Amino acid sequence: MKLFVVYQPTVSASTSPYRVRGDQGAEPDWANAFLDGQRLRQLSLRSLRIYAYDLLNFARWFAPQHRPLAEITESTLVDYVRHQLEQNPKPSPQTVNHRLGTVQLLPLSHRTGNSRRHSAFPAPLHPTLSARLRPAPDRRRPGNSPQTRAPCHRAALESSTYRDLALIGLMLLVGLRSCEVLAVELEDVQLADGQMRLHGKGNKQRLVPLHPDILDVLGHYLRLERPLTNAPALFVSLKGRQRGRPLTAAGLRSLFRHHRLCSLIRQANPHRLRHTFGADMVRAGMSLPALQRLMPHSQIATTMLYVQIAPQDVWREYARAIEKRKKLGTEHLS
Repeated sequence: MKLFVVYQPTVSASTSPYRVRGDQGAEPDWANAFLDGQRLRQLSLRSLRIYAYDLLNFARWFAPQHRPLAEITESTLVDYVRHQLEQNPKPSPQTVNHRLGTVQLLPLSHRTGNSRRHSAFPAPLHPTLSARLRPAPDRRRPGNSPQTRAPCHRAALESSTYRDLALIGLMLLVGLRSCEVLAVELEDVQLADGQMRLHGKGNKQRLVPLHPDILDVLGHYLRLERPLTNAPALFVSLKGRQRGRPLTAAGLRSLFRHHRLCSLIRQANPHRLRHTFGADMVRAGMSLPALQRLMPHSQIATTMLYVQIAPQDVWREYARAIEKRKKLGTEHLS
């Protein structure tokens, strides 16, 4: 039986619209019961989708073994991690750890086979699971290397429409998340003032400055490409049956797949563009508190991930500090 994730937007508010299904009509009840529990917690659709694909990956590996969930042990999870690391292409350590964390959250009631009983706040499957199972994350800072930045810039330059250039520019030059870009409405854009109102996580609003290049591209998109439509969204589909309708998350993923195929640049994706922006701002001397507020990050530790201290930076800062110290010493003597 082949398993896949489906989206059902017409289901009730207490049921997850994302479901794990099989090609023969069957479905892993434990996976969908877990998703329903997360729906009761009022998780966002984006979070539910991530959980669904985490569970799909685990179910595809675990289901052929024909074993009940109650038999999952630490050894089972070790085998699951090993299985992922043997895949080609190999998932990142962050992806493996996220999948493992999702499996650990499976409610105890699901292990017993009672799919009718599930909690919105499940107890961990293995609360004493050792952290040694988790692959060490890649210590390289996201988006810092020239090899990382160059593909992002080339991907942006090779976009074929003003809409795509504006989308990529907002991620690369302003640091927006993909969900923030899709949530922008026409009334949020203030071209005359060179700024944009954003709706971020937790429905928090903020104003961000717009790079002059983005202002030009947005102007061309609005005047030349955007279809006449009553849709409030800034970015809409340009052709096909969806022409004039708001661009969806699936449409954005398809857009990036298209540009990756055309440019043969596998690294081009929304997260990489945002990380490149953060790293470039740090390298340009922007203060961490200002960058934290611009991106925005709830913890400055997240902003610190963009800091890259190269040897030449250390020597340059040392020389600057010494010169400043000499100047201050001279002033005190005089």
